[in-house]
Amino acid sequence: MQMNERFSGSELMKILDEATVYQCACPAQLAQNLLQLRELYKYQKLCRSTRDADYGVHERIMVSVERAHDELESCLFDVLELEGWDLEDLVMPPGLRERRMQALQDD
Repeated sequence: MQMNERFSGSELMKILDEATVYQCACPAQLAQNLLQLRELYKYQKLCRSTRDADYGVHERIMVSVERAHDELESCLFDVLELEGWDLEDLVMPPGLRERRMQALQDD
């Protein structure tokens, strides 16, 4: 069983880095949660293969993780698109950067 991944791990890290620099929490939170879901999935897959008695438990968790992962990846794509990110290079648009930086200076 393998999860579908729309964004690679390195792409999620790039989104995290870009969003963190400019204090844009929403894409960063989604990227972070996707990375955590992937770790949970890997853990369940490993645990399932070493403990046959718990196979049903791990399988059930993996199915739920796959569903949640698919939904969050779709949401992240939509958020990036709505905010006007460069979807090829995963760079925040300059106007959004300036707005975030101005909000930080105003605080």
